[in-house]
Amino acid sequence: MNAFTLGLAEHVVRAADREHPADGVLREVLKEERNITPAQRTAVSMAVFSFYRWRGWLPASKPTRMQVEQAAQLAERYAAQPNSFADDDLLARTLPKWVAGVMEVTPEWVRTLQLPPTLWLRARRGQGRGLAAKLGDCRQHGEGALGDTLEYRGRQDLFLTPEFHAGEFELQDISSQAVSLICAPQPGETWWDACAGEGGKTLHLSGLMGNKGLIWASDSAAWRLQKLKRRAARAQVFNYRTAPWDGSARLPTRTKFDGVLVDAPCSGIGTWQRNPHARWTVTPQDVEELSKLQEQMLVNAAPALKPGGKLLYAVCTLTRAETQGVAGRFEAECPEFERLPVRDPLSAGKPAGAHVEYWPQQFGGSGMFIAAWTRRGDEGQAVLGGS
Repeated sequence: MNAFTLGLAEHVVRAADREHPADGVLREVLKEERNITPAQRTAVSMAVFSFYRWRGWLPASKPTRMQVEQAAQLAERYAAQPNSFADDDLLARTLPKWVAGVMEVTPEWVRTLQLPPTLWLRARRGQGRGLAAKLGDCRQHGEGALGDTLEYRGRQDLFLTPEFHAGEFELQDISSQAVSLICAPQPGETWWDACAGEGGKTLHLSGLMGNKGLIWASDSAAWRLQKLKRRAARAQVFNYRTAPWDGSARLPTRTKFDGVLVDAPCSGIGTWQRNPHARWTVTPQDVEELSKLQEQMLVNAAPALKPGGKLLYAVCTLTRAETQGVAGRFEAECPEFERLPVRDPLSAGKPAGAHVEYWPQQFGGSGMFIAAWTRRGDEGQAVLGGS
């Protein structure tokens, strides 16, 4: 790492805080550097993310630049000799201590957090094999629907490829793709993506529906819905409408849905491999407050279901309060809903269970929790995520 890239990484680290996440600061800093090379961009990004992965190992009394350099050295050593780091040291120094009080913390999980994340793509439906051949350096995850899930191992800037601009693929984590596969929407159905964000799952649901039927996409932030519209145009997705929703009992439409997906705001602990800065900004209070919000959003969204409809809850976190805690409290508040068995689409042959939970060390994706319900007495699908 030369002085130029080291200086940029130091600048990002100094500017980042809870209100200014490191990934956003990094994007802005790199955007301002008009003459930076792709190799330099990669070096700066790796240095910034390494700093936050190894922050607990760094001497706070040292200058920021020296800490950035030391973090890069630790990352290089870990990539070459992971066994030179003891489990006890990793457990003690890699995460804030409060995390062990809200979820299970294992050496396997922590070791995975210290590695760069896998880059996952989602090809257009049925186009995975052809896209892998075009891009190169791709591995299909499986057959059938999973044939469109690609692990990318190359180095080119995918946002500059003609395939990306033609809408032939989206960058989407494998665990996020699994959520839509569990939803299993059918052509002609009507769905509500209640917390759509910038639309990753909305676009996937549309693809699974063959661009037929209708999807309502909501979010509390209008700017996210604007980004969704741009992504949808590029992906040639047309069977959707957008409407803001703040999670309250006042729903954005009187439409009744075959399926409602509440991919709720969460602490994001499941994403800490690709977003290591968040390890040091999320607090236990965030977990507590978000779990209450998640439960209320589920309760408020539930009346939008048709008879026989499916209500799905997904969060990219692994804390007890935000996963089974929310599910249990929702069932206590809404006893007319019963849990639907959910089959894991990423694990062929695994029997359906009360929920699906992914850990980063399983498939190289984000941590994720998914559960589903229907009203008691309604004749809904017996098992979600497969036959």
